[in-house]
Amino acid sequence: MAVLAEHPDDAACGVAAEVVLGSPFVAADLRAFAARCDVLTFDHEQVDLELVAELEAGGTVVRPGAATLELAVDKARMRTVLDQAGVPVPAYLVVDEGPDALDAVDRFATTHGWPVMVKAARGGYDGKGVWPVVNRAEAAAVLENVAGQIVVEELLPLQAELAVVVVRRPSGASAAWPAVETAQVGGVCREVLVPGRISADVLDAASALGQKVAEIAGGVGVMAVELFWSGGRLLVNEVATRPHNSGHWTMEGAVTSQFENHVRSVLDLPLGSTVAQHSQVASVNVFGGPDGADPAALLPRGLAVEGAHVHLYGKSARPGRKLGHVTVCGDEADAVRARAWSAAIALGTPVPDGIDLPAGVLR
Repeated sequence: MAVLAEHPDDAACGVAAEVVLGSPFVAADLRAFAARCDVLTFDHEQVDLELVAELEAGGTVVRPGAATLELAVDKARMRTVLDQAGVPVPAYLVVDEGPDALDAVDRFATTHGWPVMVKAARGGYDGKGVWPVVNRAEAAAVLENVAGQIVVEELLPLQAELAVVVVRRPSGASAAWPAVETAQVGGVCREVLVPGRISADVLDAASALGQKVAEIAGGVGVMAVELFWSGGRLLVNEVATRPHNSGHWTMEGAVTSQFENHVRSVLDLPLGSTVAQHSQVASVNVFGGPDGADPAALLPRGLAVEGAHVHLYGKSARPGRKLGHVTVCGDEADAVRARAWSAAIALGTPVPDGIDLPAGVLR
């Protein structure tokens, strides 16, 4: 496997069989890299869709292709495509940049009520490019600093957030891992619980909806579909056309991980089983603490927690940066979750507001 990396200290450079330095936004770099590859795939959506489309048109095998990637890159396109296909989504309005944008947001809020969510159509991730606004003045302040289209959406009361990770081959064969419960703080995933505290019928419905979205997208490889559970309804929030944080638990918790199945699928090889190997799995993200300590230096403390599988990404530590994750598998939900949080805390992760920890967490 070869990796196109912009910097020699990018995390993947430490493990890739071949590293090519260059930028995915420079046409010559991307073309030269693609010429070395049988199949081109992605670990994030921050790419130039026009360049990717040019590669496809020139015969490069790109999986997923530009049309699928656009759903993850462009929130306006994603909302419109899914809505027109009959997929339940929050009430929304796509607003073009210009002098009438603020009035459009105001009219939407008059119908659906303040506050509303304002999202940049492109460029946002992990809570970036997303703003809750409570009135016209706040909306005006946001719009002054946003270029291009925006999506304005109703702000929903959430009972839970879920995610479904699906994998598809070029032939159309697909599989899905069990739906999971996620906890988001500030738009950033902090923990993933399998199966979580959601009823089985809701989880089954979420799985079916996630697989429907993947089919509509026509993607190849792994796709994650993030869902809201609100007022007795499942609504699609986001899609990610790559291996995803909500699927990291599969490394220890499932027969086949999302990473292995992503490679299998883009190479059009038979898919591995997505069955969970344990009745309960908890995965907690490791974040940099206020002291900037490197979790690698704290690794013995994290590994001392019973059952903790620690994955650190080789990133430089800074406060608030996602640096890795911990997964614990077992049979008792609270015990598994407590051990996962204990290990993450031992690695320097602060517990954010909004996370209620179970008994037994070690601090």
